[in-house]
Amino acid sequence: MPREKTRPVEKLWNSNYIKIWTVNFLLHFAFTLIVPLLPLYLSETFGANKETIGLCLAGYTVMAILIRPFSGYVTDSFPRKTVLLICNFLFFALFGGYLLAGSLTMFTIFRTLHGLPFGASTVVASTVAIDVLPSSRRTEGMGYYGLANNLATVIGPILAIWFLQMFNGNFQPLFWLSFAVSFCGILLDLSIKTPKKDFVPNKKVISLDRFFLLKGWREAITLLCFAFSYGIVSTYVAIYGKEKLGITSGTGLFFSFLAVGLILSRLTGSKALRENKVSRNATMGMLVSVFGYLLFAAVPSPLGYYGSAFIIGLGNGHMYPAFLNMFINLARNDQRGTANSSILTAWDAGVGLGVLSGGLLSEHYGYSSAFWCALAINVAGIILYFAVTRAHFEKNKLR
Repeated sequence: MPREKTRPVEKLWNSNYIKIWTVNFLLHFAFTLIVPLLPLYLSETFGANKETIGLCLAGYTVMAILIRPFSGYVTDSFPRKTVLLICNFLFFALFGGYLLAGSLTMFTIFRTLHGLPFGASTVVASTVAIDVLPSSRRTEGMGYYGLANNLATVIGPILAIWFLQMFNGNFQPLFWLSFAVSFCGILLDLSIKTPKKDFVPNKKVISLDRFFLLKGWREAITLLCFAFSYGIVSTYVAIYGKEKLGITSGTGLFFSFLAVGLILSRLTGSKALRENKVSRNATMGMLVSVFGYLLFAAVPSPLGYYGSAFIIGLGNGHMYPAFLNMFINLARNDQRGTANSSILTAWDAGVGLGVLSGGLLSEHYGYSSAFWCALAINVAGIILYFAVTRAHFEKNKLR
């Protein structure tokens, strides 16, 4: 009896996937290079208090949230490479505003406007990644794609702190570096070859489901809770370490531990994603992360500070790619852009609320109240997941 031929494994790391993965890394690297240090910059340069800092930084996220649903629709309706180039060019150009801003008002305006191209770019880039991945390895590939965001989120602050020390507290070189990195992303965009498809504006009646994946609203609310917690801790970790723990140069080490956790989680979790065990990865990530937030809030010491970073990284590295694949698996093929915009909208909404709430709470009640709030909302997200979200996903997933 002749042996049945085994189907060859499709190549995951093809050239176009590597390019869009790198573009995604550069986009988030340019973004996160300055994010954790902006509270320090606004405080030292413009004398802004914690509440003002929260309001100033929240505008960026608000704009990203507002543009995401429309960018998902545009991504599904027009040539994706063209949309990607336009969005990334605007993202690059607005970095120049930080270099020109001479007042808190001007800085806030440029920072707020910057959220528009960032929100749109992240949607179209992740949709291009789905297009260039082989269908048999899409779930695994999107897990690794999310690693680019995570690595950028970690490496950016580490390099930023080193730059800040090297230039004696001058923030301008950081803005120039973000400006240059985002330009490199544009150059790489030009070489990406997307699948040849005839994209035309959608002629169907425009409904809310074209802008937000209505089927995924439970997943979105659950993810928003986890993003809220991350938004508080990641944004205020530098200023908290300096003011309360006397850690003036250890924020880079915090993000280094976070990076180690993220990398380990991807190495151990890729097999489960390849086998489409999405719910398992999500569950593992949430349960690990919550212990990290508990440690950060309950142990205000270097041990809690650095230990929580590793645990949060380990948990988020399992949790976020799992939720990304949930949205993709709930969406039809013609809703890829909408699915990506929906998860990013949920994440940004959570981070934005975390940044704003963290600023208000820390200003009036201290940092401890902000971090305990982060833990409480994280626990609420876990309860919602086990009560509603997990069963909904398993019942309604298309792939």
